[in-house]
Amino acid sequence: MTGIAHIPADAVCGESMLNLIIHLLERLGIFAIAFILIMRFDVFKRLLVGRASRYERLSLSLVFGLFGIAGTYLGVPVQNAIANSRVVGVVLGGILGGPLVGLSAGIIAGAHRYLIEMNGFTATACGIATIAEGIAGGFLYHRIRRNRYDPAAAFATGIVVETLQMAIILLVAKPFPAALALVQTIALPMILVNALGLALFVELVASLFREQERFAAFQAQVALDIALRTLPFLRGGLTAASTTQAARIILEMTDLDAVAFTDQATILAHAGVGEDHHRPGMALMTDATREALASGRIAAPLTRGEIGCTAEGCRLGSAIIVPLRREEGVVGALKLYRIKENGITPLDMELAHGLAHLFSSQLELSQLDEQKKLVREAEIRALQAQIHPHFLFNAINTVKSFIRTDPSTASELLIKLAEFLRRNISPAGGLVTLAAELEHCRAYLAIEMARFGDRVRIAYRIEEGALDCLLPPLTLQPLVENALRHGILTREEGGEVTVAARRVGDVVAIQVQDNGVGITPEKMAGLFTEKEADSDEGVGIALQNVNGRLVAFFGKEHLLRIESAPARGTTVSFTVPAGSTERKGSDQ
Repeated sequence: MTGIAHIPADAVCGESMLNLIIHLLERLGIFAIAFILIMRFDVFKRLLVGRASRYERLSLSLVFGLFGIAGTYLGVPVQNAIANSRVVGVVLGGILGGPLVGLSAGIIAGAHRYLIEMNGFTATACGIATIAEGIAGGFLYHRIRRNRYDPAAAFATGIVVETLQMAIILLVAKPFPAALALVQTIALPMILVNALGLALFVELVASLFREQERFAAFQAQVALDIALRTLPFLRGGLTAASTTQAARIILEMTDLDAVAFTDQATILAHAGVGEDHHRPGMALMTDATREALASGRIAAPLTRGEIGCTAEGCRLGSAIIVPLRREEGVVGALKLYRIKENGITPLDMELAHGLAHLFSSQLELSQLDEQKKLVREAEIRALQAQIHPHFLFNAINTVKSFIRTDPSTASELLIKLAEFLRRNISPAGGLVTLAAELEHCRAYLAIEMARFGDRVRIAYRIEEGALDCLLPPLTLQPLVENALRHGILTREEGGEVTVAARRVGDVVAIQVQDNGVGITPEKMAGLFTEKEADSDEGVGIALQNVNGRLVAFFGKEHLLRIESAPARGTTVSFTVPAGSTERKGSDQ
C-alpha cells in the first residue's frame, strides 16, 4: 500500500469491498501479462533451474523491484492511501530467487514507496513492510513448500506477508484510528487478491517448468531412440560405413536439414542438404569444423559466413558442431545443420550434446573392444608365428647339441627357452615396462645366437631413464624376430641387430635396426595390408599387429615408422609416452 497526495482521498470512498476486490484483480491481470512475457527470457529460465549468475540474479532483483513499483502506481486509491499489489512482485522475487533476491526487490520497491511521499500517512509503514515482506516471503515459502513450485505454499505465504503488512501499518502509521479504519477496509481484499496472485504466478512458473521438463524428456527420448539405432554401428568405431548409417538415422528421426560426421581431417559421412558436395572421403570443407576440432570446443556457427563452406552456393545456414572424444583426445565431430541462418534451437544444441556424449562413450567402448581383440590376436599370432613347431624343434636340437659339449650352456638355453615360452603363452593383459620386454628379447636371442653363432650379432643402446616406460606386451620381440628372419639371416654372412631406446621430451623413442637385405619399395607399400599379413612369408604379421596395438593404446601419433631400402637394411621405430606412474598392466 501507499499514500500518494495527488490522488483524491475520496475517489473510491463509496466503493464496496467487492468492488475493491474486482479492481485489484483487474490490476493483477496487467501484472500477469507482463510476467508471462518475462518468463520467456532465457535469464529467467536459468533462474528457475538454479543456473543464473550473480549478475543475473542482481538484474532479476531489479526486475522484481520494478514490479513492486508498478504495483504502487497501479493501486486503487482508498482513504488517503492505496490498495495495491506491490507485495506480489517483491515476494515473488523471494520465492523464485530466495531471500536475498526478495530483500533486494523489497529495498527497491520499499525505498521508492517511502521517497515519493515521505510525509504521507502510510509512507514509513509501507516502506518498512515492503522490505520485510520480501525477506519473509523468501524464507517462509522455502520452508513450507512441498514441491519446487507449489501454488498452495505461495498462497499461504501471501496471506502471511499481507497480514504482516497490516500489522506494521497498525503499529507504525499515525494516527492509529485512521490506520485502523484503513486496515478494516483494505485488509481482506488485499490479503485475498495478493495471495491469489502469488499462487497464480507460481502456477505459471510451475507450468513453464513442467513444459521444460516435457521438452527435455522428449529430447532425451529422441536421443535414446537414436542411440539405440545407431550405437550398434558406432560400436565398430568411427568409420565411413558406421557414420553413414548413423547420420541417416539421425536425419530420419529429427527435422534437421543435414547431419554429418568427420574425423580429424576428412568427411566421413554427410546426409541431407549439401550431400552433393560434402562427400565422404573429401577433406574438411568448413572453417567452423576445423576450428572446433583444433580447439576441442563446441562450435555454433549461426550464419553461412560463420560456417565458412568452401563450396559456392552451399545452402547450409547454421550448425552445431560437437567434438567426439576418446581417451587420447578429439577424434572427430558430429555436426547438425539447418538451412535457415540462426536456425539452431536450444533443443538442437541439447540433442547434439546428448548424442555426442553417447557416441563418445560408444567410441571408448569400441576402442576397448579393439584393444581386447588385438591382445587376443597378439596371443594367437605369437603362438602361430613364434612358437612354431619348427622353432621348438630347432631350439630343442640346439640345446641337445650343447648337452655333451657344453652342459652349462645347454642348461642356460633351457632356462631361456622356458622363460621365452612362459612369456609368449601367458602374456600380460595390460602394459609392461621396456625392461620386461628387453628380458623377453634376450631370452629369444640367446637361443637364436646359440643356433646361428657368429651370423647373429646384437647391440643394445638403452638409456637408463627409458627402462620404466610402458608399452604393450609382445611389442619388441616380434620386431627383433622380423629383423633376424627377414633381414640378416637371409644373408650368408649374417649381420647385426641394434635395439635402441632413449627419452625425447615426454616420449621414449624405441628403434629396432638391422643391416640386412632391406625391403623393396613394392613390398614396403603392402606391409600393413591383409594380403601381406596372410602371405607365406608373413613379414607383415608382426608389424601389422604391433602397429595396431600401439595405435589402440596410445593413438595414431605412436604408430610404427619403417625406413628401408634393398641391401641397406631396415629400421623400425616408434614412440610411447614416457613415465611409469599410470601403469595399466603387469610385467610378470
